Amino acid sequence: MRSRNPVFSRRGFSRDNGYAGFNAAPQAGGPAVATQGNPYAQGTQGTPYAQPAGNPYAQNPYAQQDQQYGAPPQAPATAGRMTMDDVVMRTASTLGVLVVTAALAWALLPVDDANIGRSIGIGIGAALVGMVLALVQSFKRKASPALILTYAAFEGVFLGVISSVVDNRIADGAAMQAVIGTMAVFAGVLIAYKAGWIRVNRRFYGFVMAAALGFVFLMMVNLLFAVFGGGDGLGFRSGTLGVVFGIVGIILGACFLAMDFKQVEDGLAYGAPREEAWLAAFGLTLTLVWLYLEFLRLIAILNSND
Repeated sequence: MRSRNPVFSRRGFSRDNGYAGFNAAPQAGGPAVATQGNPYAQGTQGTPYAQPAGNPYAQNPYAQQDQQYGAPPQAPATAGRMTMDDVVMRTASTLGVLVVTAALAWALLPVDDANIGRSIGIGIGAALVGMVLALVQSFKRKASPALILTYAAFEGVFLGVISSVVDNRIADGAAMQAVIGTMAVFAGVLIAYKAGWIRVNRRFYGFVMAAALGFVFLMMVNLLFAVFGGGDGLGFRSGTLGVVFGIVGIILGACFLAMDFKQVEDGLAYGAPREEAWLAAFGLTLTLVWLYLEFLRLIAILNSND
C-alpha cells in the first residue's frame, strides 16, 4: 500500500505490490517472488526479465538463450524502456524549469518594505497551486509531463520569493548556502546508496514513513498555534527546538532520496516503460525541494539567533 501524499508517496514501480517490490508476497500456486515484485513481469516462473507475450512491457528474445548458457538474466531490450539517460534528462528538465522561474521571481518580485507584502502573497499563491498540482499528479496512475513541469514552474516562483526574503532580509547568502547543502546531501546519499551503506527495504520504508508523518503532524500543529495564537506557535520552528527539527527534516530528506534512488534502480531493473522516468523526476524534484527548504529554514533560524 502506498501513500497518496506527493511528499510521502515514493512512486515505486510496483504500484500494486508494495513499494519497490519489497512488500510483494507470493501467491499460492503463483509465480516466483521475483516475478511478484515486478509489475512489468507477469506470468514468468523464472527470471523477471524473460517474459512471454503476457507482459506488454518486456519482450527479450535473448533472455532464454542467456539462461541456457548459464549467463545471468539480462535486462529487457531497451526499446521503449526507461534508461538512466531518460531519468537524468527529465529530472534536469524539471529542475531547469524550477530554477528559471525561481530566478525570474527573485528578479521581478522585490521584497523591499514597499513590495514585500505583494511578493509574499504571490509566492504563497504559487505554493498553493504547486501543492494542488502535485496532489493531482500523485493521484494519477500515469505521469503527465505537462503537469509535472507546470508544478515545477509554480514551485519555482514560491522558492524564488522565499529565498529572496531570507537572503535579503535575514541572512545574506542563505540561498546559495541552502543550494550547496542540498547538493552535498544529494551527493552523499548517492555515494552511500551505491556503496551499499544504505539499504532500502520494508523496515527502512516503514520507519521513514512513520517518522515523516509524525514530523509533518507536529509542523501542522505548530502552524495552527502560530496562526491562531500568534508568535512562533509551539516553538518548533525557532530557537533550539527549531534547529533540532531542522536537522531532523534534513535527515528525512536524505532518507527520501535513498527511496528515490531505489525507485529508479527498480525501474531500470524491471524494464519500466520510458514514461515512468517522469515519475522518477517528479519524486526527485519533490525531495530536493524539501531539502532546500529545510536548509533555508535552518540557516534563517541560526542567523536570527545571532
